[in-house]
Amino acid sequence: MQKTAPEALGVVYRMPISDLHPHPLNPYGIRNDPPMVDLIESVQKSGVLVPAIARPLPEGGYQLISGHRRRYASELAGLDYMPTIISKLTDDEAIILLVDSNIQREDILPSERAKAYKLKMEALKRQGSRTDLTSPKISAKFRSDDQIGENAGISGDTVRNYISLNDLTPKLLQMVDEKKIALSPAYQLSHLTEEEQELLLDTIESEQATPSLSQALRMKKLSQERALNEDSMLAIMCEQKKPVKADVTLSGDKLRKYFPKSYTPLQMETVIFKLLEAWQKKRQRDQSR
Repeated sequence: MQKTAPEALGVVYRMPISDLHPHPLNPYGIRNDPPMVDLIESVQKSGVLVPAIARPLPEGGYQLISGHRRRYASELAGLDYMPTIISKLTDDEAIILLVDSNIQREDILPSERAKAYKLKMEALKRQGSRTDLTSPKISAKFRSDDQIGENAGISGDTVRNYISLNDLTPKLLQMVDEKKIALSPAYQLSHLTEEEQELLLDTIESEQATPSLSQALRMKKLSQERALNEDSMLAIMCEQKKPVKADVTLSGDKLRKYFPKSYTPLQMETVIFKLLEAWQKKRQRDQSR
C-alpha cells in the first residue's frame, strides 16, 4: 500500500521538529514566561495534545501557521517530533489563519495585537471585498477592519485604534507593552510625527511622567496644527495632574502573623518601613540599569 504524501490535506503527521520552520511574519513573540513554563511541563508530561498546522514550502520543509509556542516548548522538552496537520494554503490564507489561531489569547501584548490586526487587514484587502455583500454601497462601507472586528467580537474602531499603534516609534510602543503608557493616550500619540515622538520621549525622560489621555489629545491637536514643539510639549507635560486620593489602612491583625508575638506595634512599624526603603532602593537601581 502506497504511503500518503505529507502534502495531503487535513491529515495529522508525526513531523520532525527540524522540518517545521517559523512563519517569518508571525506577530506573536515567544517568551519564557510562566505560561511557557506550564506549557513545557505539560509537553514533557503528555506530549503535544493539539496538532500544529503547517504548509509545504517550495524549497522543502514546512512553514508553521499555528504552533510556534508548541514547537518551542517541544524543543525545550527534548522532543524530536510534533503532531502536525499539513494544509495547502495561499500566502493570504496562511496569514489570516496565523492571526486567528492566537488572537484570543489573554497574554498578547498590544504591539503583537497591533501587528496581527494589520497583517490580517492587508491580507483581507488583497483577497478582495466580501462576496456576501451584494450591494456595492454596503460593500464599500464594510471595511476590512470592520470585518476583523466582527469576527473578533469587537468594534471596527477598536481594531483601527490597535492598528494605529504600528505608527509609534519602537521605544514608545515598548512603553505601551510595559504599561507605562495607557492604550487610550497611545492611540492619540500614534498620530504624532516621528520627530514629535522622539521629542516626547525626551520630555518623558526629563519630567519622569507619561501623558494622560487629555494631554495626548492636546498634543495631537497641536501636531495637526503644526504647532507642537519643545516648548508647547513641555508646557503640556508640566501640567499638574489631579492627585488621586488613596488612603491605605493596614489591619494589625493581618500584620501580626508576620511578626514574633513579642513585637510591639512600634517595632512592627520600624521593620515595615525598613523593608519599604530597601524595596525603593532596588526599584531605583533597576531603573538606572
